[in-house]
Amino acid sequence: MAETDIKVLKEKMDEASFAKLTAIQNDKLHAFITDAIQVCEPDNVWVSSDSDEDVEYTRKMAVKLKEEAELNIPGHTIHFDGPEDQGRDREVTRYLVPKGDSLSQSLNQCEREEGLSEIRSLLKGSMRGRTMVVRFMLLGPNDSDFSIPCVECTDSFYVSHALNLLYRLGYEDFKRLGEKADFQATMHSSGKVDERKTSVEVDKKRIYIDYSADTVYSVNTQYAGNTVGLKKLALRLTIRKADREGWLAEHMFLSGVHGPGGRKTYMAGAFPSACGKTSTAMLPGETILADDIAYFRAVDGKLMAVNAESGIFGIIQNVSAKNDPAIWDVLTKPGEVIFSNVLVKDGRPYWLGMGEDIPASGENFVGAWHEGMKDDKGNEIACAHKNARYAVALDALSNCDPELNNPNGIELKVIMYGGRDPKAYVPVQQSFDWDHGIVAYGAALETETTFATIGKEGVPEINLMSIQDFVAIPLGKYVENNIEFGKKLTNQPMIFGTNYFLRDADGKFLNGVRDKHVWVKWMELRVNGDVDAIETPTGFIPCYEDLKKIFKDVRDEEYTHEAYTAQFTIRVQANLDKMDRVEKFHHDHVDGVPRKVFEVFEAQRQRLLKAREKHGDMITPDALKK
Repeated sequence: MAETDIKVLKEKMDEASFAKLTAIQNDKLHAFITDAIQVCEPDNVWVSSDSDEDVEYTRKMAVKLKEEAELNIPGHTIHFDGPEDQGRDREVTRYLVPKGDSLSQSLNQCEREEGLSEIRSLLKGSMRGRTMVVRFMLLGPNDSDFSIPCVECTDSFYVSHALNLLYRLGYEDFKRLGEKADFQATMHSSGKVDERKTSVEVDKKRIYIDYSADTVYSVNTQYAGNTVGLKKLALRLTIRKADREGWLAEHMFLSGVHGPGGRKTYMAGAFPSACGKTSTAMLPGETILADDIAYFRAVDGKLMAVNAESGIFGIIQNVSAKNDPAIWDVLTKPGEVIFSNVLVKDGRPYWLGMGEDIPASGENFVGAWHEGMKDDKGNEIACAHKNARYAVALDALSNCDPELNNPNGIELKVIMYGGRDPKAYVPVQQSFDWDHGIVAYGAALETETTFATIGKEGVPEINLMSIQDFVAIPLGKYVENNIEFGKKLTNQPMIFGTNYFLRDADGKFLNGVRDKHVWVKWMELRVNGDVDAIETPTGFIPCYEDLKKIFKDVRDEEYTHEAYTAQFTIRVQANLDKMDRVEKFHHDHVDGVPRKVFEVFEAQRQRLLKAREKHGDMITPDALKK
């Protein structure tokens, strides 16, 4: 360790913290922490290890410093972010691009030196009067070839507490790896805060990703999606690492779905926020392995996967006892849970769509709240924010998959892509092959913007593979990596497209909220060769008799042929329009599009045109069976 680093560290740390840090033999790590101290100027620095005492200390400090408040149920706390700090902020989240380098024009970016100068000036002195917390975590299981060591320096004990719930502790892994620890780093400060400990200088909020140094900078924000560096911020860095090393980092859940004879089939799914991702990962009776970020590696011809995380930072809106029993159980019994931006009344949390009566007053993300309250623009303020969240460790859930921390991962048999598509794609369909699935379902994923991202809601957009916002390499290269990855697999998973948001001509949803379980059960049977399918121009769809049986077995409902026909009729013109929009997006916004993408699009267009000549614009499943 450099003498200058030793001097700075000793000045700010007590003997215990200095001993914990210097037990890690990594000069680059010491230099990063020294730099964070010199920039942010904390009064003191506390280093956390993996000990039970340190884990408990960070939780207690979050409450003591009033970043969180205890609720009635033991272990439950509430944290509030400011009114303008309620989601991932695209506008101020930027990649720092070195001179001579380039990223896709669709990605928010600025020149590296200019960006570093700006954000480091905003961070300068931001921790005066506070403690800097140094956390060592892992993306992926402990002692695994999949995993990436990470360090975060923050002045928020709430952020530190969230790390405890959402990721594996990594101090011992850092000690074991020493100089070999090729780590990612985050420097975060809440900036100026008010009496509620919420960031107040939202006009100076910045989240910058310096991908050339594997470092994230975040300032003047507390919302976990902007501050927990291991979340989507690290995903941007990990995608670059995966690109260099020949594996995939994906914005996907992992779930174990039970089939006949006691078998379990592992599935992954990519869904943009508020499109059914967590509810699909949490289907009753199945197991959850991951709800957000998965790493894929080809091992002996198999697709092996792990969860980069070990907890859930989930949207709480519409979580109810009826529809989400496993989550509801955790949210209503003793155990460690952080609620954020819900309504609190008499020590109890309330949220939108919970299926219970909501108090007429209480405290929420704006402060004291009452029914009918309006903001300065005259808009009524809801009792809780639509993007209110809960943070909980996965192993607190009764349906947590036992393979969560397997360092070798699990073998994946199914990949699904799903968005909000009101007019074109059917509720579930299987691709013709790997390339068709990656392109026609993944690279063509179309959705609508939701409340999880700051900005207008309900705006149609392409969200390529549900990862577009996080790709720090050319988008075309990312698609190509996915296509080429399939060539490494002798046991390729089947790829499916799902769409829970198909509507009829009157705008009525054609899917029930819980129908997704039927589609997933059909995938499980299909990938194991138990059911046939009908070939359509856009993929293979289920046969009516198979769905009728699954609806009865899973939902105890009678599934009518009329419902089947409405859901699985191929709408030719809507699909052609979709192909036009998606192809235009790739022409206009995706750098270096692989030729295979346009080949797949054109083949699908020709199949649709040929089918229309024979069957007309609305092609029923029965017509295709003949």
